[in-house]
Amino acid sequence: MLTQLHVLLSYKCIFECDHCFVFSGPNAEGTFTLSQMRQVFDEAEKIGTVDTFYFEGGEAFLFYPLLLESVRMARARGFKVGIVTNAYFATSDENAELWLRPLAELGIADFSVSDDAFHFGEEVQNTAKRARAVAGRLGMPAASICIEAPRVEAGAAHEKGAAIIGGDVVFRGRAVETLAEGLPRTAPERFAECPFEDLQNPERVHLDPYGHVHLCQGVSMGNMWVAPLSALVRDYDPAAHPISGPLLRGGPAALAREYGVPLEAGYVDACHLCYETRRALLDRFPQYLAPRQVYGLA
Repeated sequence: MLTQLHVLLSYKCIFECDHCFVFSGPNAEGTFTLSQMRQVFDEAEKIGTVDTFYFEGGEAFLFYPLLLESVRMARARGFKVGIVTNAYFATSDENAELWLRPLAELGIADFSVSDDAFHFGEEVQNTAKRARAVAGRLGMPAASICIEAPRVEAGAAHEKGAAIIGGDVVFRGRAVETLAEGLPRTAPERFAECPFEDLQNPERVHLDPYGHVHLCQGVSMGNMWVAPLSALVRDYDPAAHPISGPLLRGGPAALAREYGVPLEAGYVDACHLCYETRRALLDRFPQYLAPRQVYGLA
């Protein structure tokens, strides 16, 4: 049952992190308009089971008036709201409060701030820590998102013989290009299930400004600017979906096998195999493997 809609308010971001799922960065394009957000809220009400909106990106605070008005509209319709940010704006306590107080007054259920070496290096005091502290003082439930760089767990292996890669990075998006080199690989046939997303009965989807409804970043249910979001959710048939179907039948290994995608000897994790397979299928399934932004392509 779908309960959460995660809005990628924009793909643009001041950072260009090595681990980013969606290739966000200063030159990334694609931002929602206010009228599009109204349409999303209307469709969420039609779905009937959605109770929570998350606003993220990219970096949602780069478009602060749009973010603030979107939160206001969501709260007016009775939705709970969460926000994910790198808090670049919190250059002082005073500035952080200036940006956060209007949101706090609307009632935020979750304020998650990226605070790790990918964003701030080894900097002890940074804007993320400052924003989280100020948010807490304003009564906003604030949490830190800290993604650790990948590392090999010495001597460790799964029961099936796959090397354990520590850290929190999953290998899709930019991480495949920047972080996978030199890590141990596992035979593709071992990746026989999707470990992260419930493709059979998703509880959340991500919406982007191009209209794509992401079951996982880069795997689209359909385009909500072409067909209404409520209709896409109602008519979603996971077994018949050309990407979800194989993944449900046998994970990334089945996706590659069913479409005859040539395989390498090994992959870092299931996401790595899935992402490389999907990238090989982009031109075959442009409706369902979209947008190309998420695959590092213009």
